[in-house]
Amino acid sequence: MATIELRLSSKIQKETGRSEVLLRLYQGSKLNLRAKTGIFVSPAHFEYYINRKETQLHGVKVPDKAITVTKEDAVKNHFIIFDRGEITVRNRIETDDKKFHDAAKGRIDAMKKFILEAYDNESKDLINSDWLQGMIDRFNHPEKYQAKEEQVKERSVFDLMEEYLSKKEFSYDHTKSFRSVMRSFARYEAYIRYTDKYRRGFNFKVDTVTRKDIEDFREYLKKEYLYAKEYPKLYGKLMQDYPVEITVKHKTAKLVERGDNTIIKQMKRLKAFFFWLIEKEYTKNRPFDGIKIGSEVYGSPVYITIAERDTIANYDLSAYPDLEIQRDIFIFQCLVGCRVGDLMRFTEGNISGGFLQYIPNKTHDEKPITARVPLLDKAKELIERYRGRDKRGRLFPFIAPQNYNYAIKEVFAKCGITRDVIVRNPTTGEEEIKPLNEVASSHMARRTFVGGLYSKVQDPSLISKMSGHVEGSKAFVRYRKIDDDLLKSVVSLID
Repeated sequence: MATIELRLSSKIQKETGRSEVLLRLYQGSKLNLRAKTGIFVSPAHFEYYINRKETQLHGVKVPDKAITVTKEDAVKNHFIIFDRGEITVRNRIETDDKKFHDAAKGRIDAMKKFILEAYDNESKDLINSDWLQGMIDRFNHPEKYQAKEEQVKERSVFDLMEEYLSKKEFSYDHTKSFRSVMRSFARYEAYIRYTDKYRRGFNFKVDTVTRKDIEDFREYLKKEYLYAKEYPKLYGKLMQDYPVEITVKHKTAKLVERGDNTIIKQMKRLKAFFFWLIEKEYTKNRPFDGIKIGSEVYGSPVYITIAERDTIANYDLSAYPDLEIQRDIFIFQCLVGCRVGDLMRFTEGNISGGFLQYIPNKTHDEKPITARVPLLDKAKELIERYRGRDKRGRLFPFIAPQNYNYAIKEVFAKCGITRDVIVRNPTTGEEEIKPLNEVASSHMARRTFVGGLYSKVQDPSLISKMSGHVEGSKAFVRYRKIDDDLLKSVVSLID
């Protein structure tokens, strides 16, 4: 199986400060081709793989989770690196530089897929350096080849999806979610080709996809985790080519049963894409007509009381220093009410005049608003306690979001916050009783902030200025649950 590696040219454009990404296509000892991609990126956004073994042999310790590093940081930390790497865009704030490099990374990923697919279908006798450079030129300038071919090749649904993301300029979270739909779509195509002998050449085509195809895809989303168990060899490859999740340090994730809400969200994103195709006059086909997607269903929000929050904040965790850090971050999140994605990018620049202010990442593609939260003394104290502890200049020394969630559950258990709560099973939709520590997560901190405020002042417009909810958000409907104590006091009026 052929593989593609990336390198960065040492030549830097004077006018842009960027270098060209170089590509190497190889397969063992029988194939080793190199070519220029025509795509340029800043060296600050190209990270090289760390040669961990050689680095440690020279007496330099490499953090367990460190995989890639910029050349500048490699010199600074005395890391020995390989000459290959990947485009990496770590900043979350939407800037022109981020948009440019996100697009460059997307084009490189698409180019690699294009070349590997062409390689698999090409006679190996024809593959040489000219062939590789020709494939890159065909990818970068498809219009040059359309007139030369006997039949103009129809744009794939994935090409159109890439254009959709490029033109719409969604937020990071929305783009990430839509790419998850794209990968599900790709796995579905492969599954059909593998299991249905009458559809070996099956591909989604926007002009011919039918309502039945869409409904079949929705059914696939429900059962994909079962198909993965039934066809382990097929999904072993599919999960490498089209993983469930993609992050800088994590390339694969296990397929699990999807709940109704997850499927509804994916179907809504797919429907929005087809509406965009119609709007752009790329197709007149309307496969979603007559399909009822439904709406997400959530139970009452589960959050902790102010007393429970304070119990957690004051509990002695000095014997567990790593856990103590995550506890402090959770308490800070309870005091400011942000989403974890926003929390993990806060720096001193987000603090001004005793306020935390930021543009919530989730609302970037809706109606961007600035959330402003007055910082309580406890929040200021936590900021001061961890000042300078994070190497990237953030307010706190963060770990991966999933590990943060695991730590929160453990903190709850150690602090004795384990009362039973009623939650909605995301898969079955049924209500069930679980200990609070088992359902605790980073989002519970946000719910604690909003729920605590809403129990005191039921004014969504006032609270949303601090929580970052968009105007008219349906989220507050879930908080219109009057406390049991308030109910008792009201009923006592007619005693």
